[in-house]
Amino acid sequence: GIVAITNVPGLDEARLRLLPLGHRLASLDREALQEITVPESQYQCGWSHGREKLVGDKPDLGKGSFYANPLCEDLLEEMMERRRYIFDSSVEKAPNSSVDSALKWDECPYSELQDEDLIALAKSCPGFFFPNVWPKDGLPELETAFKDCGKLIHQVGMAVAKCCDRYVADLCPGYKPQLERTLRHSKCCKGRLLHYFPAAETSEPEEAFDSWCGWHNDHGSLTGLLPCVYVDNATGEIVESPDPVAGLYIKSRNGDLVKATLPDGAIGFQIGETAQVQSGGILQATPHAVRGLASKASRISRETFAVFMEPEYHSSMALPAGRTLEDTQCAGAEEWLPRSVRTLRSRWRAGMNFGEFSEATFAAFH
Repeated sequence: GIVAITNVPGLDEARLRLLPLGHRLASLDREALQEITVPESQYQCGWSHGREKLVGDKPDLGKGSFYANPLCEDLLEEMMERRRYIFDSSVEKAPNSSVDSALKWDECPYSELQDEDLIALAKSCPGFFFPNVWPKDGLPELETAFKDCGKLIHQVGMAVAKCCDRYVADLCPGYKPQLERTLRHSKCCKGRLLHYFPAAETSEPEEAFDSWCGWHNDHGSLTGLLPCVYVDNATGEIVESPDPVAGLYIKSRNGDLVKATLPDGAIGFQIGETAQVQSGGILQATPHAVRGLASKASRISRETFAVFMEPEYHSSMALPAGRTLEDTQCAGAEEWLPRSVRTLRSRWRAGMNFGEFSEATFAAFH
């Protein structure tokens, strides 16, 4: 399911600074967009349009995305710096420092790797490690607005994750609370500014329910989502939605279709597949899609922002003690998944770390 956290200080101002920039970004000329398009990142950094395959292996042309890490500019450098801190005896380490607690978080799974090993890993997995790129000439205000919103969502997400840990621990004695610790210490965090093109600019059939975004699960731990705004692409002004049935939809655990309308001033949070695996299925990823506006003559776009909070590459994807793959995604639950949602068992296997699971997921959807 999905939960909305309300009364977040500073959210309204940060949201309205960022979301209209999605329309402005998508309106940049082809050359400017090309400068922030990074094929070598597997389109997981910078601008991406038409690179996802969500329904029948057709490219998803209904939306454009801008990806960046709101917590750090270069994940590889962040990991190497942490490693230097661990092994450099000349660095004075304060007791109970945040870095020391980070070492206990995931038993420092990459601590035995040398810098050259991490560099080789980053080159082989660019979708995971590619550093941020920003439209510094075409839209210089994007970087600050993006990071401000991303950090705010991440901060609230840690509080949500702590509640999730308590819930799972009550139901599963073999569970070692890790969701909150993952969010607190992992620098692997991906923000995604989404621009859903006006219906007249896409080639999707009008009758397609998920014409703006096909049915899928998020593969990370926890996703934070801002309430969307609608923009008149002729004037650039924020407007009310002209279609009450357009917007975000989710599937419940028993297959019910639910329109998930977030109130202004709230952040929505939904579970990803990594938390589903690590909780042994007590938490379940939320299938979701976005229904486009009904009118093909519409000039209205939809703008929103999501933050995907995840473990770092080497983090374990092990089930908690006492839980099985059948617990994690039982056959009954699979029956209710939309046809385009790839099952966990098709991408995850015992012994995988998060990076390997991510690579399998990228291959399935891109």
